[in-house]
Amino acid sequence: MQPKILTTMRDYSWSLFVQDAIAGLTVALVAIPLSIAIAIASGADPAKGLVTAIVGGFLISLLGGSRVQIGGPTGAFIVVVFGVIAEHGYDGLVLATLMAGIILIIAGWLRVGNLIAYVPEAVVNGFTIGIAIIIATSQINDLLGLGLTGLPADFLEKVPALWAGLGRINPAALAVGGAALALIIALRMLFPRLPGLIVAVGVVSAAVALADLPVDTIASRFGALPRGLPLPELPPITLTRITELLPSALVIAFLAAIESLLSAMVADRMIGGQHRPNAEVSAQGWANLGSALFGGMPATGAIARTATNVRAGGKTPMAGVLHAVFILLIMLLAAPLAGYLAMPALAALLLITAWNMSEPHKWRAYLAEPWEDRGLLLVTLVLTVVADLTVAIGVGVMLGLALRLRAREGAKADGEAD
Repeated sequence: MQPKILTTMRDYSWSLFVQDAIAGLTVALVAIPLSIAIAIASGADPAKGLVTAIVGGFLISLLGGSRVQIGGPTGAFIVVVFGVIAEHGYDGLVLATLMAGIILIIAGWLRVGNLIAYVPEAVVNGFTIGIAIIIATSQINDLLGLGLTGLPADFLEKVPALWAGLGRINPAALAVGGAALALIIALRMLFPRLPGLIVAVGVVSAAVALADLPVDTIASRFGALPRGLPLPELPPITLTRITELLPSALVIAFLAAIESLLSAMVADRMIGGQHRPNAEVSAQGWANLGSALFGGMPATGAIARTATNVRAGGKTPMAGVLHAVFILLIMLLAAPLAGYLAMPALAALLLITAWNMSEPHKWRAYLAEPWEDRGLLLVTLVLTVVADLTVAIGVGVMLGLALRLRAREGAKADGEAD
C-alpha cells in the first residue's frame, strides 16, 4: 500500500522535475476546460470541477499506486452526479462523495483492489458506452443553442424534449460548436502533442467575444469564477441522510475504483510499469474525502489525462502533483478569463470526450466476441441508458458471474465425461 511517489523520490533529479513540470502544465491546460465542462454537464457550477481537479488530482498523485496517473472529475460520473444532485441537492452529493471516500479507504486497507479484476470486461465496456451515449445526448441543448430549461434527466423523456426543441436552433451557437469540433479534430490529427482541447476552445471562445456573438458563455450563465479554493467544511450529516445516500455512495466508490484501476492499467501498458492496486484504491478514497471537504465532486483516475501526461513526458507522480498546483495558480491569476469560454465549445469538447469514452476502435472486436459477452455488453449498455447505472452494474455483474459459473460447470462436466 506504499504510495508510488515514495519509490520514485529515491532517485529523483532536477532533469526529472523539469520533465514532470512540463507534463504537469500540459495536462493542467487540458484539465481546466474539461473539468469545467464536466461540472456543468453534471448539474454543478463550473468552479466545482476545478476544485475537484485541484484537491482530488493532488491527492491521487500524492498517495496513489501509479507512476503517471492523473486524477480529477471524469465523464463517467456525470450521470451519477446529475442524478444525486437532482434528487438530494448538491449537499447530498458532497455527503455521498465523503461516504464514498471512506468506503474506498476501507476497501484499500482490505486489499479489495485485486478483486476489481473479477468484474466482467463486457460489463465495464457496456456501461462505459452507455454513459458516453448519455453524455453526448446531454450536450445537444448547448451545442445547438436551443436554450431549453428543465430538461428531464431520464433519457427516454429527454430525447423527445430535444426533438421538439429543434425549431429553436441558434445558428451562431451551432457554428461555434461546429467550429470547435472541427478544430479539436484537426489539431489532434496534425499536432497530437499540442493541448488541442484548450487551444480549440480558447480560439473559438475568443472569436465569440471579439465578434460579440449571441452565444452563452460561462460568465453569462454562471457568473464569475472564484479566484481560489473555498475553506474546507463538512456537509450536514444525519443518520437519515446517510441511509438515503448510501446507494449513491456505493456507486461512486465502485466507479472510482473501476475507472482508476482501468486507467492505471492503461498507463502500465504505455510506460511498461506496474501499479499498486490497493494503494490506488486507497488514494481514490482520500481524494474523494478531500474533494468533499472542499465542496468538490467525485474524483478518480482519468484515462485521457493520464495518457496526455505520458505523451507529454511525465515520469513520476510529481507530474500529477504539479498539474494540480498549476490549475490552482491559473485559477488564482486568470479565473476571469474562464468566464469567456463559450458553452457550445464546451459542449463540443464533451462530445469528443464521449466519443473517446466509447472506444470506437474496439467495436469490431466486440462483435467478434462470444455471444455471451456481446449479450452481457448489450444488456449493461441498455440498462445504463434507459434505467439506472446502479441497476446496470448490479445486473451486469450478476449475469457475468452466472455465465462464468455456467462455463466452469460445463468445462467440469466435459472433463468428467472424458
